[in-house]
Amino acid sequence: LPYDSDEGRAMAGAITSLMHGQAYASSARIAAQMGPFAGYAVNREPMLGVIDMHRKSVHEIDSSVVPRDLLAASHDAWNTARTLGGEYGYRNSQVTVLAPTGTIGFMMDCDTTGVEPEIALVKYKKLVGGGMLKIVNQTVPQALKKLGYSTTEVDAIIAYLDKQETIEGAPYLKAEHLPVFDCAFKPANGTRSISADGHLKMIAAAQPFLSGAISNTVNLPNSATVEDIEKAYMDAWRLGLKAVAVYRDGCKRSQPLNTSKTE
Repeated sequence: LPYDSDEGRAMAGAITSLMHGQAYASSARIAAQMGPFAGYAVNREPMLGVIDMHRKSVHEIDSSVVPRDLLAASHDAWNTARTLGGEYGYRNSQVTVLAPTGTIGFMMDCDTTGVEPEIALVKYKKLVGGGMLKIVNQTVPQALKKLGYSTTEVDAIIAYLDKQETIEGAPYLKAEHLPVFDCAFKPANGTRSISADGHLKMIAAAQPFLSGAISNTVNLPNSATVEDIEKAYMDAWRLGLKAVAVYRDGCKRSQPLNTSKTE
């Protein structure tokens, strides 16, 4: 699914909702054994109100996009969290944040660092001791096969990506599938990237199912103006986000990840 799409956001919301609901259900089970958090008694009604808001948000997820079993599991988790919490309270007032893994995530074979989109399908990481590490997204072949491309076609597309450092213009690749491979930064030899609005809407899809904030850098092109950055912050506020960070490509003399060797 494209990152910047209603379908992609619905899936992100459903997955986050399930994890968040399970976390509160577990917290209620612990409270049944150890008691709720200090101060729960005087905050019981507001706390349960928060749980009710989380649970209500599950009904706003597009059920036509999310697999039935995933959405059903999310509903079950929140019903359990509310039932047990109503009886025993919660051991934890807050249970989740969506933090970045940072570049250590690449050592764990992760392609992205959280809810953030991929920086680029081909990127270069500067090493502290000098030198450069080329990192190619590992899920592209899997995505292409899922989209119905043959092994021969996948090999040709990957070979093109490795050489041109962009998937745009790759042989066999259908134009309607390009959005699936859009990334935060415009590739060195390409033109496409995810807009600031796309980043913000993805954060907004996950925010109703998190206690705390989300780490997702809203990447802006080098051409971004002061007004563009102001708009990103105002849009984040209107979407009800708890935190937002912006980064304009090339605003630092040196950045750890780049889309080409020459930058």
